[in-house]
Amino acid sequence: MRVPVTLITGANGEIGHGLIEHLRKNGTAVVALDLKPIDESLRPYCHAHIAGDILDDFLMGRLVSEYEINAIYHLAALLSTRAEYTPETAHSVNVEGTLKLIKLAVEQARWHGHRVKFLFPSSIAAYGLPDVETKNKVGRVRETDWNFPTTMYGCNKLYCEHLGRYYTLHYRQLAAEQTTSGVDFRAIRFPGLISAVTMPTGGTSDYAPEMIHAAAQGKPYACFVAPEARIPFMAMPDGVKALVTLAAAPEERLTQRVYNVGAFSPTAAEIRERVLRAFPHADITFKPDKPRARIIDSWPADVDDTAARRDWGWQPDYDFARAFDEYLVPTISRYYAERK
Repeated sequence: MRVPVTLITGANGEIGHGLIEHLRKNGTAVVALDLKPIDESLRPYCHAHIAGDILDDFLMGRLVSEYEINAIYHLAALLSTRAEYTPETAHSVNVEGTLKLIKLAVEQARWHGHRVKFLFPSSIAAYGLPDVETKNKVGRVRETDWNFPTTMYGCNKLYCEHLGRYYTLHYRQLAAEQTTSGVDFRAIRFPGLISAVTMPTGGTSDYAPEMIHAAAQGKPYACFVAPEARIPFMAMPDGVKALVTLAAAPEERLTQRVYNVGAFSPTAAEIRERVLRAFPHADITFKPDKPRARIIDSWPADVDDTAARRDWGWQPDYDFARAFDEYLVPTISRYYAERK
């Protein structure tokens, strides 16, 4: 008998940590997959943990044969900054890897006879505004507006959204025998996600957590965007909450397959001010890196998440003040205090 499980790819990442703990508390059997061995802290929460590449066809075959996969949270990706240095590799991982997992979901649905939920974290990188003037003028951006990404990562995410919509709604529409794929694809365009329990890894939106980590260590930090740069952010617990809430929503209530979610949208200067409240002696300056800053300027200042609030009751728990004062600053400060 194959064991019914939920598959999480990219399990070692920021979202994976919180998601695995949440699902296990609810009694879900989790198979965690990552390119690197799964963190020791996560292993007790997993039914199985696998170090492997989502591009490995042998691994895909093993998953099909050993498990009854009822849901897939596809978190594995080559993120925006690194993707700009290796765009072809990013396309292979982000697009071809996603397509392999969608095909896995199709096979699983045929095998066990019911639909497989496919949860996909997309990104505000799917947007592309031409200049800061336009960005400031349009304000909150809807899912159907300004879909002109300027990064390979954003292009990958936008295309995978369309792949998921195709497999869910239009699969093999000219075939003699009309059949559904069995895939129930649901995507969230996340803002910049800030975690208190994993280290920033140099991502394009990581200037916010980098400020806190530097301040907590007493190290100077030169922010790579201008003080007035603004994009939406979200505390990691709300990111996990958004995924599991969307996953639990009845399909008949969903009016679209891709949803914005928002929480707070400060400028880099406002983030600095909030960090200085907690660390008054922190040395935080601004030294914009033009290429990275230009990417931030192409992303919306805020997103319109009306559809998510209407269709599946989206509501963040953390606003700007609470995210920093109750989650980020205390947790990160405690981490460095314990290491002294």
